Amino acid sequence: MNNFLFAQCILYFLAFLFGFIAVVPLSENSSDFQGKCLLFTCGMWQNENITVEKQRFMVEEWGPESACQFTTFIGLFSLLLSAIQAWRLLFYLCKGHDDTFFATFLNLLVSTFVVFLIFVASTLVTVGFNMWCEAITENGRMPNSCEELQDIDLELHLDNSSFYNQFAIIQFGLWAGWAAWMAITILAFLKVYDNYRQKELLDSLVHEKELLLARSSRRLLEQVEKNALI
Repeated sequence: MNNFLFAQCILYFLAFLFGFIAVVPLSENSSDFQGKCLLFTCGMWQNENITVEKQRFMVEEWGPESACQFTTFIGLFSLLLSAIQAWRLLFYLCKGHDDTFFATFLNLLVSTFVVFLIFVASTLVTVGFNMWCEAITENGRMPNSCEELQDIDLELHLDNSSFYNQFAIIQFGLWAGWAAWMAITILAFLKVYDNYRQKELLDSLVHEKELLLARSSRRLLEQVEKNALI
């Protein structure tokens, strides 16, 4: 059981670490883009004027702020929850305690819910960032890649010098965090299943004990009746 708690504690620590890795560049990108959401942004390259061939990227519509806000919220939620759980299990490990059956089942439900939320946030970031890269590279028709374009001033009156690196780290943090929470959920399920089996075993032992006591009492009563007849 100590090894099981230690494994859970390590996974919660990893989930905390990956959540931190995702949240920091998210906040940096929000600051660089002055609160505008890069995800799902639509735009195109246009000539500044007819006589000059210089092109400028024009944003038609910025992505919904809710996409970035949701991702940030999920990252912070995962960060705080994993920190609380890691501290709680570390305390249990030191004191030799363990969760009740109800607490174990509740942990399974919460972990499953977090896995779903992080999967949604990770998918939003991956799909939304791909749409941004397709827009600024015109689906690959531009001579520069999405990564190279972060070194070019897009003249959006924003700091776009690190957006590719930031979202590469964000995607890694979210998907790695999703994998960590998936492992946490699997361990929580195994723990619930093990507790259920132990409960069934205990009930079976109690039932067998009652049967043995009933048989002993019946045999003792029969012996007393025989002695009385003699």
